[in-house]
Amino acid sequence: MNQRLFLTAAALCLAAATGQGQGTKADYERAAEIRKRYSGKVYNESLRPNWFGGNQFWYETNVRGEREYVLVNGSKGKRRAFSDKEKFDEALERRKARVERLAKRRAEKAKPKEPLAKRKPNTGKSGEVSPDGRWRAFIKDHNLFVHDLKDGADIQLSKDGSEADRYQPPFLWSPDSKYVGLMKRRDVKVREVHYVDSAPKDQLQPKHFTRSYGKPGDPMPTQTVHVFLAGWNSRHFTADPALVKDPFSTRRPAWRLDSSGFLFEHIERGFGAHRVIEIQIPSGKTRALIDETAETFVNVFQKGYRRDLDGFDEIIWRSERDGWNHLYLYDGRTGKVKHQITKGEWVVREVVEVDEENRQITFKASGREPGIDPYYFHYYRVNFDGSNLVKLTDGNGTHSVRFSPDKSVLIDTWSRVDQPPRHTLRSVEDGSLLCELEEADAEDLFAAGFQLPERFVAKDRDGKFDIHGIICRPSDFDPKKTYPVVEVIYAGPHGSFVPKNWRTRFGMWREELAELGFITVQIDGKGTSNRGREFQHFAYKNINDAGFPDRKKWMRAAAKKYPYMDISRVGIYGGSAGGQNAMAAMLWHGEFYKAAAADCGCHDNRMDKMWWNEQWMDYPVGPHYDEQSNVTNAHRLQGKLLLTVGELDTNVDPSSTYQVVDALIKADKDFEFLMVPGAGHGVGESRYAARRRMDFFVRHLLGVEPRAK
Repeated sequence: MNQRLFLTAAALCLAAATGQGQGTKADYERAAEIRKRYSGKVYNESLRPNWFGGNQFWYETNVRGEREYVLVNGSKGKRRAFSDKEKFDEALERRKARVERLAKRRAEKAKPKEPLAKRKPNTGKSGEVSPDGRWRAFIKDHNLFVHDLKDGADIQLSKDGSEADRYQPPFLWSPDSKYVGLMKRRDVKVREVHYVDSAPKDQLQPKHFTRSYGKPGDPMPTQTVHVFLAGWNSRHFTADPALVKDPFSTRRPAWRLDSSGFLFEHIERGFGAHRVIEIQIPSGKTRALIDETAETFVNVFQKGYRRDLDGFDEIIWRSERDGWNHLYLYDGRTGKVKHQITKGEWVVREVVEVDEENRQITFKASGREPGIDPYYFHYYRVNFDGSNLVKLTDGNGTHSVRFSPDKSVLIDTWSRVDQPPRHTLRSVEDGSLLCELEEADAEDLFAAGFQLPERFVAKDRDGKFDIHGIICRPSDFDPKKTYPVVEVIYAGPHGSFVPKNWRTRFGMWREELAELGFITVQIDGKGTSNRGREFQHFAYKNINDAGFPDRKKWMRAAAKKYPYMDISRVGIYGGSAGGQNAMAAMLWHGEFYKAAAADCGCHDNRMDKMWWNEQWMDYPVGPHYDEQSNVTNAHRLQGKLLLTVGELDTNVDPSSTYQVVDALIKADKDFEFLMVPGAGHGVGESRYAARRRMDFFVRHLLGVEPRAK
C-alpha cells in the first residue's frame, strides 16, 4: 500500500514536470477562442494614404474608438493631426487649393519643353498583315502561307507542317515587312490524372473528371522558332539545335528595330540553361546573345529577370553567376556585359522599377545590411552603371514601401515578427527620414495573452551559415513546465518560409496547437532560397535532405538555452512540399522526430508536377528520384504518422499519398490516414483535419487523450 502511494506520488511529480495536464478540454476551448481573442487588438497596423498634389496625402487612424485625421506635407515632411473632423476638412480643402494654385503658377512660368526623344520600343508587329500592308500571313494545312495583297497570289512558305508538328500564330513581322517569325508546336500525348468525386453536393452518384498533368520525365509539347522571308524566293531559318536542345519553354520572341535579328528566350529542360537566342538576318546564323548555364540549375522562375532597353540596344539581366543574385547590364549588340550593376554577398529579390530616362533601377534586396536578419527586405536605387547605390529604407526589420504619385517621397512600413509595424515618410532622392508617421499599438493584444514569437539563430551542420527560425509559445506559457516541440516545415528550394514581418496569425493552426501545450518552431535550413547560391543549390538532386541536420542542430541549441523545450518529444507537420518533408523526417530522422502529420505531400518527385520537380531534381529522371522517394522508403518508418489528403487535389496528384499508404500497408507499418471526400489541395487547413492533427500530437507527444479532463 505504501509502495503504491509512493508510485502514485512519483507519477504526479513526473506529470507536473513534463507538462501533463496539457491537452485538456480547457486547453481546447482556449485554442478555439484564440483567433477571436486576438482579433482587432492591434491599431495602426496599416496606413492608407490618400494622395493629392503629387506628394501630399492624408490618412485616418482609429485607436480604441478615438479617430484622428492626419494631413501630411510631403515636400516639407510635416505631419499635422486633427481630432476634430470639421477642422480637418477645412485644413484639407485649404491645402488642396494651395497646392492647385502652386501647380498652376508653376505651369504658367514653365517654358515649353522640347518633346523628349521617344524611347524605341521592342518591336515586331504581331498580326496577320505586315507593317507595310503588302503581305497577309495565314495557316493552311498546318503550314505557313502569305497572301500578296498587291497581286492576290498565295505563296506557301513552309512545307513541313503536320497535325502533330504544326505552325501556328501569332505572326511576328519584321519592321521592314520582309520577314515573318512564328512558332512551330510539336504535340505529344500528355499524361492524364483521373479523379473521382465520391460525394458530390448536387447528386447521389459519384462524378469523375480527367485533367492533363505532366510529370517528371514525361514527353512534353515543345515549340521551335522559325523565320521566313516573305515572297516567291522565300528563305527559312531556325535556331541551331545545339543551342535549343530539350526545350522546356520557348518564350518572348521579338524583332530588332532594324530587322537584323529575331530574338527569343530558351529555357532548357532540367533548367541547366537559360539563353537569349538570336537568329541573325539575313545570314540566318544563330548565336546565344546571353548564355546562362549551370551544372546544377538556373533558377529561372524565382530569380530570372530580363528588361530590354531601346529595342535590344541594351538588356538588364539577373543572374547568380557570382554566387549571389545580381543585376547585369548587357550590350544588346555584342552580347557582352557592360556593367555588373549590383555586387556583393547579398541578393536582389525583386526589380521594382526601371527608369530608362534617368538610367536608374529601384529594387528590393536582402542580406546587404550588416547585423540584421539576411532575409529582411530593404529598398534601394542604383544607376545602370552600378554607381550611386542609395538605400531608401532604414530600420532593423523587413520593409514594404508605397511611392507618392510624383515619386518624390515614399511611405516606409517596416516590422518584425517581434515588433509591430512602424510607418515613416522618406525622401526618394536620398532615403533620408522626413517624418515619423505612426507606430502600431499592440498593448491590447499583449493584454489578451499574445506571446511574441522569438527570433532564434544557430549555426548550420558545418558551422558555416547562420540558420534562422522562430519560437512560438502558448499564451499561458509557464517556464517551469516542459513542452513538446512541433516544427512547422516547408523546405522547398523555391523560397524561404520563416515569417519575417509582423502578424498576429501564423497559419496552419499553429497558435491553436500551441495553446494545447506545445512550443512550435519554424526554421529555414540549407536548401531553401533567398540567401546565396551555395545555400540554395545544396538542394540539387537532394530534396529529401530538406536541411534536417541544420534543423536538428538549431532545436538542440534552442533547447540548451531553454530547457523547457523537451526535444525528446519533437513532432513535425507540413503540407504539399512540407508534407513530403514531414514524412521524410520519420524515414531518415526517426531518432529525433517522434510524430509527423503530413498533408497532401508530393511524396515521390516522379508523381508531382513536372516544372517544380525537374527544376531541383533535374532531367532526365535518374535513380536519385527513387532513392529519395517516401514511397520507396516507407519501410523505414519510425514513430507515429498521420497522412491527410483531399480526394480532388489538382495540385499534387492524390495518388502520391495513396501510394505511400499502399507501401506502408505492405511494410506492415502502423499509421493514421484521413482522406477528405471532395476536398482539394491543403486539406490540413480545414477545421476538421486541423482538429485531427491537434488530437494526433496531443496523444503522441503529450501522452494524454484529447479533452479527457
